[in-house]
Amino acid sequence: MKPLVAVVGPTGSGKSALALCLAQKFGGEIVNCDSLQLYRGFDIGTAKTPARERRGIPHHLFDVLTAEESYSAGEYARAARKCIEEISARGRLPVVVGGTGFYLRALLEGLPALPGRDEGLRERLAARERVRPGSLHRILGRLDAGAAARIHERDTQKTMRALEVRMLTQRALPPVEAGRGIEGYAVVKLGLDPDRGALRQRLEARTRAMFAQGLMEEVRGLLAGGATGDEKPFEALGYKQAVLCLRGGIALEEAVESTVIETRQYAKRQRTWFRRDAEVRWLGGFGDETEVIAQACAVNLGPLGVVRRSEVMTGSETEQESERQ
Repeated sequence: MKPLVAVVGPTGSGKSALALCLAQKFGGEIVNCDSLQLYRGFDIGTAKTPARERRGIPHHLFDVLTAEESYSAGEYARAARKCIEEISARGRLPVVVGGTGFYLRALLEGLPALPGRDEGLRERLAARERVRPGSLHRILGRLDAGAAARIHERDTQKTMRALEVRMLTQRALPPVEAGRGIEGYAVVKLGLDPDRGALRQRLEARTRAMFAQGLMEEVRGLLAGGATGDEKPFEALGYKQAVLCLRGGIALEEAVESTVIETRQYAKRQRTWFRRDAEVRWLGGFGDETEVIAQACAVNLGPLGVVRRSEVMTGSETEQESERQ
């Protein structure tokens, strides 16, 4: 069994920071599991780790899509599994990190066989949703109450996909358990669970910093580069508010406040999602805290065949590592 580590938790909990430490400690490479960090040019609003801060550690599945493109969960799972296989073949540790729970489930547990995308049908569904917001979820509820109950009414993308499958197959959406999971890997899932009050404060500070550090300029540049603002990544928190602000729909401070509120709500939904997974080993704190990092690095990976990077370093490498720390 080859080792595989997944770092999960709500947005703002420090997943990327912890993943970097684990990859550095155990000779790993990072695989993205954040649906928005797949997109090129969407950096500030997704809290993407800048290249200069990646400590020379290879990062995979970042910046692989344009705004016009998209990945289904199944497409992501296939791409991520390929990356993981290649990392393992190099004798390195795959460290999967991100807060898109459905993508992680697709990667680790698999998805049932489903029909491909029908662009014509999706365009018709999208047009209906624009005219009557919330109508797709109501239709799904009538056709497949079980699927509708599993999808948040505001999650238009998942609702559309579920409705698309229902209409194409004329059958209820099959359960996730019908899929085939990743094979040949011993998976360790580490979850970050910081204090809720502290997380709320950090999320507000991070959101305000994003706007102060150029989120509006980033969005303005994306629009100037040919994007319309209606592509999927512009539905993300911060980006949709920035587009609305640039179009004169709301003031800047309203955009910031809206993003803060919705980000808190999103973090709560993420926490609820990952809490359902009994396999997650929870760490009480943020991923950049010394104690949390120590707890994560102390997880028993030895039986999985992982060699600590410090045990195979040359003398010069050890000196360089000490200087970086």
